Amino acid sequence: MSKIRPSKGAPYARILGVGGYRPTRVVPNEVILETIDSSDEWIRSRSGIETRHWASDEETVAAMSIEASGKAIADAGITAEQIGAVVVSTVSHFSQTPAVATEIADKLGTDKAAAFDISAGCAGFGYGLTLAKGMVVEGSAEYVLVIGVERLSDLTDLEDRATAFLFGDGAGAVVVGPSPEPHIGPTVWGSEGDKAGTIKQTVPWDRFRIGDVSQLPLDSKGEIKFPAITQEGQAVFRWAVFEMAKVAQQALDAAGVTADDLDVFIPHQANERIIDSMVKTLKLPEHVTVARDVRTTGNTSAASIPLAMERLLATGEAKSGDTALVIGFGAGLVYAATVVTLP
Repeated sequence: MSKIRPSKGAPYARILGVGGYRPTRVVPNEVILETIDSSDEWIRSRSGIETRHWASDEETVAAMSIEASGKAIADAGITAEQIGAVVVSTVSHFSQTPAVATEIADKLGTDKAAAFDISAGCAGFGYGLTLAKGMVVEGSAEYVLVIGVERLSDLTDLEDRATAFLFGDGAGAVVVGPSPEPHIGPTVWGSEGDKAGTIKQTVPWDRFRIGDVSQLPLDSKGEIKFPAITQEGQAVFRWAVFEMAKVAQQALDAAGVTADDLDVFIPHQANERIIDSMVKTLKLPEHVTVARDVRTTGNTSAASIPLAMERLLATGEAKSGDTALVIGFGAGLVYAATVVTLP
């Protein structure tokens, strides 16, 4: 017989508050066209993107996270001292250690909250939300702060015609806490590592230790390029359109709801063509509000879902208590989908 005392957490969990931060600099397609041979019409037709936000030197991963988190904590009606854990999903914090989550937890004024980073690409928010739900129900934290944050402008090759226009910067955060009723459904998540090469970093960091320039990518001026994100666009598009619609449907089934029960659909803001295809495949009714934050924010990877959620609530396109399907998918290839009640 086990001598271990069972944990005592909340019966269920829910998202209690959301906050977002977008850098002050707005970058239109015209700026991107200075370094690639393309057109504004082509970019809009292929991705739906019109503008994106790029961070300044002062708008660091930590700084943007703190701004978004402060709004989420206030929206949740709690204090930073009540946060028991901070989970940060990012691929663009360049210090290997310590985790940026520890800095964020300290500067927010938490009471020595557990803090760690995760790397799950564009599915990172869903991964973090699932971890937070588990902590609240298990009892290791009453309130958990989940942050998705990226400075993808630092990982963008502005001479790569396939990706230069895609990425933006920003941070989105939510507070997950106890609930007497289920407001976060089961997560359908997974990975397909055999397709990892379709979205990847151009060169690993340790390539810079070799000292052989021939092993590193060069720009049009012959200078060494900083590592960037590259992808096989068509392969990723096909996978997202055909496979992620199946995952989204599985999340609906797992939560015991149908497309007709939904009020809002918040997919990862990767590409508006992918979003349109998923809406069609899922046969979402006309009354379902669809997040299209990608038009003015671009692809912000782990930050895209909370940023889109925050904007829908701020504009009144969605309201507190709405039932929303959220799904993230990207490098790995990884994915995570669930049904939530909006805060």
